[in-house]
Amino acid sequence: MAKIKKGDLVQVISGRSQARGGDRGKQGKVIEVLVDQNRVVVEGVNYVTKHVRVGQTQRGTKTGGIETHEAPIHVSNVALVDPETKKPTRVGFRNETVTKDGVEKTVRVRYAKKSGKDL
Repeated sequence: MAKIKKGDLVQVISGRSQARGGDRGKQGKVIEVLVDQNRVVVEGVNYVTKHVRVGQTQRGTKTGGIETHEAPIHVSNVALVDPETKKPTRVGFRNETVTKDGVEKTVRVRYAKKSGKDL
């Protein structure tokens, strides 16, 4: 089971500070998880400019120019945000038994190590 998933709220914990033009301390939702590269794309973090060649769509409108979008950031440079304190925390796993329709099932649950709340 992954520690960081799509839709999680994370905070950047390394890199240049915001005072120096970096992203450290920024929080955002995870848009995409690139498992094979150990990277995540976070909303509003690590913006890069990309030059796109001018082309045409089917309707005849022009596309291209300079676009800005989020680039992937390594998963070790972000930490999950605790839902209770809104500060970065580590992730733990625990097994819980869930009873559904009279059948007991053991399920792994992620929890925030600082507050103990389920994620």
